[in-house]
Amino acid sequence: MRNHNDGMKLPLRLTVILSGTLLLAFTYYHINYQNHLTEGGFVGLALLGKYVLGISPSVSTLLLDIPVLIIAMIFKGRSFVVNTFISVAAFTLFYGLMERYSGWVIDLQDNLPLAALLSGVLTGLGAGLVLRGGGASGGDDILSLLISEWKGIKVGTVFILMDVIVLALSLIYMPVKETLYTVMAVVVAGYVITLTTSLGRPKLNKVPKLQPKLSKPHDGSVA
Repeated sequence: MRNHNDGMKLPLRLTVILSGTLLLAFTYYHINYQNHLTEGGFVGLALLGKYVLGISPSVSTLLLDIPVLIIAMIFKGRSFVVNTFISVAAFTLFYGLMERYSGWVIDLQDNLPLAALLSGVLTGLGAGLVLRGGGASGGDDILSLLISEWKGIKVGTVFILMDVIVLALSLIYMPVKETLYTVMAVVVAGYVITLTTSLGRPKLNKVPKLQPKLSKPHDGSVA
């Protein structure tokens, strides 16, 4: 599988990962949360589990993340998982600090299309930077990356498909208006992730199908 840290040295890699994580925390708190946009991915599934089954999101997100992290450890290696843990821990710290100390309110409830556009651009850029640094911002991003590499689909496209499915299920308990604008944000984010992760990289050629080996001729001649 392709290495997603672009051969960056450790200080630069950490700077890229933490910058992307800070951007994600800023966007989720100041734009998504403050303007009541919903969530896709594992967070959306966790909220659905709370609504339908009464399972705490703190438990369900852990149950969703652990198997994906084990798979990532096998297929992507320890460095990728460590980078992901750094991103997840930093996100918790950054979001908690903003929630507690930030007095900045970005009120776009009268202009939800703009809120969705900003959310999509900023979350796409943030998640893309974390991926470029050799990690992921959560279990759902890891799953998107693995599916992308296994199936040869752009990572942003997988991100969009997974989140749209979760958001469609979330209509059971979420308002339709906010859910539809969140879908808009997810679609924008998917394209930005694809742009951020592919910018400056050569396009990969599709691997040709393996041809069956021809049997050697019995007369000793070379085929």
